[in-house]
Amino acid sequence: MSADAGDVTAPQTYPSQPVFLPVREGQEARPVLECEECSRRDQERRAARNRGDHSAASDASVLIRRHPHH
Repeated sequence: MSADAGDVTAPQTYPSQPVFLPVREGQEARPVLECEECSRRDQERRAARNRGDHSAASDASVLIRRHPHH
């Protein structure tokens, strides 16, 4: 059974166009001064970068950005 040209349920059998995501350079989450939580997350982020764990560094940045001070 072949799919008709107008059949919207037919699977796509060719690659779609690439998706370009914006680069977020210079927009790193900044810890709030004198906030213990932000300070701790910033230390975690630095330690993660130093050991090459970019996933953990990114996680720490997200938590800093989502902290209620921001």
